[in-house]
Amino acid sequence: MLIINRLISIPLSELEFTYARSGGPGGQNVNKVNSKAIMRWSIEASVSVPPGVKARFVAKFANRITADGELLLTSQIYRDQKGNADACLDKLRQMLLEVAERPIVRKETKPSLTARAKRVDTKVNHSKKKSLRQRPKHDD
Repeated sequence: MLIINRLISIPLSELEFTYARSGGPGGQNVNKVNSKAIMRWSIEASVSVPPGVKARFVAKFANRITADGELLLTSQIYRDQKGNADACLDKLRQMLLEVAERPIVRKETKPSLTARAKRVDTKVNHSKKKSLRQRPKHDD
């Protein structure tokens, strides 16, 4: 069970792991061992995530979701399968935590009368300060 927060937890049966050969350094062992973890999760078919969180997840991470509606995550930072599988689970947990909270909608407000007057006063004072720096004009 992958526990995200007190409301969201995903059973591991919804996640599908496959393993492939990892790139990068590692000597001769890298050519023999499938240590790269590839995790697939069908977000559309998941019943463990609330619909609002699902919608925000799909909107934010659309570039990571395949045409079939599956999230595809990979990890190859560790030299063993378990470490890379755990890294994929941590990535998924972080992604879900980012969209778990409903964003606060900003209410549009108008500046108060005092704020508008203060803004005009500062502009007038700035203009006076600039005009005092100019050379005096001669009226001949």
